Amino acid sequence: MLVHLGHDRSAVALRDALISVFGAMPPPLRRSLTWDQGKEMSGHLELTRKTGMTVYFCHAHSPWQRGSNENMNGLLRDYFPKHTDLRGHTADRLAAVAAEINARPRKTLGWARPADLFERRSMPVLPSPLD
Repeated sequence: MLVHLGHDRSAVALRDALISVFGAMPPPLRRSLTWDQGKEMSGHLELTRKTGMTVYFCHAHSPWQRGSNENMNGLLRDYFPKHTDLRGHTADRLAAVAAEINARPRKTLGWARPADLFERRSMPVLPSPLD
């Protein structure tokens, strides 16, 4: 998921954007969030309080603790090279990039597409007509 912050890059803006995005997700899909070190997550306690999602922080200078994040950063660099000013991109552009990335099969998911797995997990599980 990519969250558009617009021109306000404050910790409060990030906290509120994350609460909005994760608060709309079904609880089983928002069990925890692992974040790098940084003052932008100073609102993590409020995020946890509002969403029930625990926030973990990686140790400084330990990128191996967040391998999925590092992989995603590499994918995002195809769309947004280093030092790109993200303020020039709209929420719609970020949503399109996220949709394109999530439509790509992943080896770690048995070559499934993240979007398909997310959609399946988001849908309520209905009893089988044979039950």
